[in-house]
Amino acid sequence: MSKYVISMAWSKISPLTITTLLSQTIKKISVIRVQTTHRIALIVLLLLCSKMFPQPKTFSSLSKYEKRWAFFHPFASFKIKNHQKEMYAVYEEVKTKNLLDQYANGGKLDAFRHAFAMAYFNRFVSRKKLLKLGKAHERGNYRQFLKSKTEDGEVPDSVSSVMDLNNNALGLLLGGALKKIPVEELKQKVIEQINAGTFWIIKRNSEGLYVDCSGNVIAPEKLKGKWGNEKCLILSSN
Repeated sequence: MSKYVISMAWSKISPLTITTLLSQTIKKISVIRVQTTHRIALIVLLLLCSKMFPQPKTFSSLSKYEKRWAFFHPFASFKIKNHQKEMYAVYEEVKTKNLLDQYANGGKLDAFRHAFAMAYFNRFVSRKKLLKLGKAHERGNYRQFLKSKTEDGEVPDSVSSVMDLNNNALGLLLGGALKKIPVEELKQKVIEQINAGTFWIIKRNSEGLYVDCSGNVIAPEKLKGKWGNEKCLILSSN
């Protein structure tokens, strides 16, 4: 077909028709891109279910907020998946050797998990995306609270959520300044900063019981089923 014939054919098509055809083509391309991204995200989520957590979770057990984050950040999810084994190995070492305390919920060990994870993953994923992931996780924790489901042995509450979000942000600040140092040194820096009081924990007495800011033991019935309660956030040097 000659260029003249092609030109004549196009000349008979109205501008509105051409615009419609182009619009439909762009939409088809966009749909293909979205479908491809969602396929990648689905693969990521399936990997996260079996790899991202100390105890494997099923796809359905992830909160809708975490699923949404993974859908919109598939490549960041892959990076976390690829590096989480080393992160958890460091956490388990700190836990096993009792380098801080044994409180996986509300204690220095809990603060370390959040701070170190954010500092470490910030080497591969942007601060902004990690902050969004942390918020998605805490929003999921509120849904766990509504269903009376536990995390690290306890039902989540507002004080624990605030503690985690604060420690996430502080961990990112520390990690952003220490991206080039070896992982072992990063671990030591986080531990040092926790003992120096840079991070946050929940106040307990010498027996490990939660107390309010005046030091009074909080009765279990005052904590059960309460998102807001009398737990007291304190600096991690205490």
